[in-house]
Amino acid sequence: MRLKSIFLASLFFTTPALAEDVAYEVDGEAFTGYWAEAESPKGLVLIVQDWDGMNDYERQRADMLAEMGYNAFALDMFGNDTPTETMDHRRAATGALYQDRERMRSLLQAGIEQAQERSSVDQMVVMGYCFGGAVTLEMARSDDMAGMASGFATFHGGLSTPEGQSWDGDEPPLLIMHGGADTSITLPDVATFASELEEAGNTYTIEIYSDAPHAFTVLGSDSYQERADTASWNAFSDFLSKQFPG
Repeated sequence: MRLKSIFLASLFFTTPALAEDVAYEVDGEAFTGYWAEAESPKGLVLIVQDWDGMNDYERQRADMLAEMGYNAFALDMFGNDTPTETMDHRRAATGALYQDRERMRSLLQAGIEQAQERSSVDQMVVMGYCFGGAVTLEMARSDDMAGMASGFATFHGGLSTPEGQSWDGDEPPLLIMHGGADTSITLPDVATFASELEEAGNTYTIEIYSDAPHAFTVLGSDSYQERADTASWNAFSDFLSKQFPG
């Protein structure tokens, strides 16, 4: 119980130096991200949203990162006019981007630009949840974008490599945090992904949390598992300390 209270306190009672929604445009479309600034930032973390849009969950995680000493920007992959209330809405929004990888990368680029405009430190780690994990790996595989970050991390994220893409082994370090009971992205999927990285020669770490379902970090949901949430956040914290050694 003590561990739970400490973790929830860090989630809901953070005090970043500056925290605000950020309105921006991409090709004339309106988007809303969230900026959380640390007192003395050690690095910059870009947060890529889950499939239900950029909302209070991403804001809370950004606040946690700011309290830990990192500037954080949660970018918007859908835009203000994209509905996300129902499962069908979310499938449509994510499906459109899975089918248009160029747009996916351009929206990532727009979020990076917003973050870098505000950050006093340039070195960046990119992290994503579920759909955001798949987007994070899209950036990691991109020859034009991978070098913008010093590391990539996913929480219960999509792991499949699209047709026509591959890993070349030169990408920055990867941290993959996954639930052993995830029925959306299964353990055989994780094994296939690990084999691709191993064959390419990537530097990677995969953590698997027993009995944790898909979306195990989503507080208040039926899928939430405190043990896996806490362990994965600690693993990510260690990853950040290695990518931002100063």
